[in-house]
Formats: sequence, C-alpha cells, structure tokens
Amino acid sequence: MNLKLSISFLLVSLLSLAAFGQRKGYWQQKVDYSMDIDVNEKTFQYDGKMTLKYSNHSGQSLNKVYFHLYFNAFQPGSMMDERLKTIPDPDRRMVKQVNGKPESRIASLTPEQIGYQKIKSIRYNGQEASFKVDGTILEVTLPSPILDNSTATFDLTWTAQVPEQIRRSGRNSAEGVAFSMTQWYPKMAHFDEFGWHLDEYVGREFVAPFGDFDVTIHINKNYVIGSSGKLQNPNEVKGYVKNAKVKSKNNKASWHYKVSNIHDFAWAADPKFVVDSAKSKGGITVYTVYLPTDKTIVDNWKTALTMATDFFDYTGKHFGAYPWPTYTVVQGGDGGMEYGTATLVTGGRNLKGLVGVIYHEAAHSWYQHLFGINETVDEWFDEGFTSYIEELAYQEIFDRPQVRALNPIGMAYNAYIKLALSGKEEPMSLLADYYNSNYAYSNEAYSKGAVFAEQLGYIIGKENLQKTFLRFYELWKFKHPTPNDFKRVAEEVSGINLKWYFNLFLNTTRRIDYGIAQVKDDHVLIRNKSDLAMPLDILVEYADGSKELFYIPLREMRGEKPAEQNYPVYQGVKRTVLTDWFWTRPVYRLPLSKKAKAVTIDPTQRLADVNPQDNSYKQ
Repeated sequence: MNLKLSISFLLVSLLSLAAFGQRKGYWQQKVDYSMDIDVNEKTFQYDGKMTLKYSNHSGQSLNKVYFHLYFNAFQPGSMMDERLKTIPDPDRRMVKQVNGKPESRIASLTPEQIGYQKIKSIRYNGQEASFKVDGTILEVTLPSPILDNSTATFDLTWTAQVPEQIRRSGRNSAEGVAFSMTQWYPKMAHFDEFGWHLDEYVGREFVAPFGDFDVTIHINKNYVIGSSGKLQNPNEVKGYVKNAKVKSKNNKASWHYKVSNIHDFAWAADPKFVVDSAKSKGGITVYTVYLPTDKTIVDNWKTALTMATDFFDYTGKHFGAYPWPTYTVVQGGDGGMEYGTATLVTGGRNLKGLVGVIYHEAAHSWYQHLFGINETVDEWFDEGFTSYIEELAYQEIFDRPQVRALNPIGMAYNAYIKLALSGKEEPMSLLADYYNSNYAYSNEAYSKGAVFAEQLGYIIGKENLQKTFLRFYELWKFKHPTPNDFKRVAEEVSGINLKWYFNLFLNTTRRIDYGIAQVKDDHVLIRNKSDLAMPLDILVEYADGSKELFYIPLREMRGEKPAEQNYPVYQGVKRTVLTDWFWTRPVYRLPLSKKAKAVTIDPTQRLADVNPQDNSYKQ
C-alpha cells in the first residue's frame, strides 16, 4: 500500500471509529500509585506511604479531591453497621445469631478488632493540604487548584488496622487466611462527566480511575503473598521460585509488584500459602495461591488451574483479548471478589464450586476491569454480563452441547422470573446500595442482568450479539463506558433501534407475557398480555409435517434481526418475515397457508416470558 493510500485508510478508520460508538468529547482521569507498606503481622496493623500522581483531563479546575477509606466501615455505628440492622435479609456472613435473630457482627467489634485508616499527613505538590474524614470518605481541600490538563502529586502517610474478617477485607478468615487485603489503601475517588462518585461503603462495590501501580510490601519473611500485578523479585521471596534465597531485613521480606492500567489493587498473605502457575495458550500466566489443607483441596486447585487457563483462551476469543500478562487467584476473603488482575475466593470448595467462582471473578476482568464500569450505578452491567460470560465459558469448557443448543442461561431466567412474580422486584437501574433487600439486588444484578444480555441476542441475533461484544471491546477497553455506550454499539452493529428495550427492561419492572389466544385453520392469534412489547419468533408445524418459522419484528426496532440458522431447531426451516407489530396493539393475527398441528412462541426459550405455559399449542 502506498503512502497516500495508507494515510487515507488511516483517516477513514479513525472517522469510522468516531462514528461507531465513541461519544464526542469523552475524557477520563488518570492515577499512578507508588506505595510502600510496612506490615506488623502480630497486631494486624500497617504503616503506609504513598505518592499519587493525579492527572486532570476534565476540562475544569479542581479545588478539592476525595479518597475512599474503606476500612472505616468496620466500626460500630458505621453506615454498613446500621444497614445490617435494618435490611430484612442481611448478608449471613456479616451477622451472628443472638436469641434466634441476626445481629450485626460489626456492632460488637472491640477497638482491637475494628478496621481503620488514619491519615497522618497529606502533601499536595509539596504543600500541606487540609483534610477531613467523614465515614469512609476523605475530603482534601487543596491550597491551589489542579488545573485542567495538568498532573498533581499527592504524598500521603497513614496507619491502618485490618478488621476482623466480616466482608471481603479482613484478618483471619473462616478458612484461616491471615490477611485478605482488599479495598485497603486510601483510594482516589472517581470523577467523571457525572461529577464525583462519593458512595459510602455500605456493602456494594466501586468505580475508580485507571492507573499504574508500583507497590512494595514489607512483611514477615515466612509469609507468602498472592497479589495483583507482576512480582518483580520472585528470587527474593518465599513461594514463587524453587530454592529461592529469601532476602530479608529485620526479619521482613520485601515484595515488589507492578501493574499498568488497572483501577484497584488487592493482595493476601499467609505463611502456609503455596503457589502454582500455568500458562494459557494465549500466553497469560495464571497463578493460584492457596492453603494446601488436604489432598482433595490440593487436587481441586490443581485441576482448577488448568481450567482457568482454558477460560482465558475462551473468553479472549469471544469477548476480546485479556491485555495483562498475569492473573492471580488467591484464597482469601469471604466468597469471591474481583480486583485488578487478581481475585480473592474462598478455597474450601468442591471442584465445580471452585471453578465456578474462579470463572465468575475472572470474567470480571472484562466486565468490570477492562471497562471501568460504575458498579454502584450500573451493577447489572457488571455482574449480569459477568454471569453471562461465566456460564457460556463453563458450558463450553465442560462440553455441555445439550445446554448450549438452546438458552445457555436458563437458570438465570428461572431466577429472574421468580423475582418478577415475587412482588419484590425493583427497577434494575436502581443504585446498588438502595435495594430494599439483598434478594432483589442479587437477582436483579446477576440474574436479570444476564437475562438482559441473552435476550438482547434474541432481539438483534446471536451473531450480532457476538459482534457487539467484540466491537465494544475495541472501542471501550481501558475506558469507563455507560450502558448507553453499549446500546449504541449494538445498534450500529445490528441496524436495530434499542431505546425501548434498554429503557423498559432496565428502568421499570414491566414484564413480558405473551400467549397463543387462538389457532384456526387459516390463522393464529397472538396476544400481548403485558406492558412490554417484544419481537417474536413463532414456529409452526403443519399437519403435513412441514415447518415454518414466522418472525414478527417490533415496529420500534426499525429493523429486523437476520435468520439464525445456528440454532438446530431452525435448521432447514423456511423463515417468513411478517409485518411489524407495535406496542399499542395487543393482538396480532398471524396468517396460515394450511392447517397447523403445533405452534410455539420462542422455540429457543430466550424470551423472558413470565408465564410461558401458554406459549405453545399442540393439537
């Protein structure tokens, strides 16, 4: 290709990229952390020093900045503590039973058991900065503003105490892990087009700016650490290199980690940890760091390691390449929680449970960590899409074609429909902390969110959904997309308007309910019994044994999905596209050319119909 053609091709490519989903004027902040941490393993306390470079690209000057101090939630009287006292179904890990009733474990913590992060000093570009702490938020007033397109340097010193293991972070987990260090450092709050995100730590998750981390942890030389990032000195610490000569000072080894383009950093430590590793076909080194409690546990972790490498190969192919060189699965915490290039999971599980939680948390490397999704606002976009990826990978790697043939996430559909009929459903766009129950939150974020993704494939076509995921990856990796950005990509890929679907399924509790009202020799009457209209696939089997698939697009779509011959139930079946239906008409008349003996609405079972019993007719 000559130079002139090359330049023309580049310009066309850039213009196409701008027109294909990127919103004009997009900007994001950047943070670079350099931390030095000195741990006292006997008191579960540590001293921290941090230099933070904060780059402002917002188009305005900033007179204040904010940090999260998550450990402060683990104190009696905190918002997290009070929430446990009032929510009808508190997280069982965070309460204890007293006289048959749940009581907050935080409420009874002693001063030696609570968590805290106490800021000793903050310097801003070399000057002392004033600050105040309100719950889990640190507010810093700057002696001079951070100008647009400039970088400020913050130097912080602090001391902290690791709380009893109650939620995610903590000391001495139920499985015996000494340190589960998640959400453990003063973390710069996120600032974007919507303003500062200053959510108190009540129990849900987070959003943060992308940046680079350079972290050194000094801890007793007998401890082994599993962490975010890539270990820079494996020959000087315990566990990673056979016959390593552990380098120590004052009986402490120094663990040095670096990683780029992540938005949270986690680690765990215990003297009994062992380390295994394997490399995926795509070149990702996966580490497992766990307690070798017994032979069964060791065997499970070794098998899970192999399956984890398979996961990264599968997901990289279908959702975009994993961009970091390492991923570390560490035993710790109280269940499973994702962080930058690492996860902490409980390890005393059977193989199926262990692989399942690893797949879920590793899937968060896409939805949430490659795309810095605001989990406090769009929790379904994070957890739901992650659950969707997890299940697809699990079925593929475990070779379950009988499940993949139809709806691969049928269990999520069942959970969502149960919620929708329970009277406890709330709009899926509700802020994560504000659900009236954990039951509603879990089934909205995880189950209904996964249903949203699979049902989107029903609307735009399975192949278009696959193209949407990959195109979204190319446009939005290492950025902070919103659901509307995903919608725009899906619309560009498919040529279908999706405003109605995103609005009604996310922002309301309206339900889908269609039924076959009448079957005659020359027609079928289909009724929309609900207030949420959808396009329909209707499979008709005639009396002579032939079949015909009728597709009824929704007028609001302003387009049609292509034929989906990859589904066995559709293969070799004539497809007829009918006149579009619209939501103001409750009944649709489907014409027949000959007598039908069977009619099925949505034979692939991807329509989240809350009452599917009347979706089929058989003579």
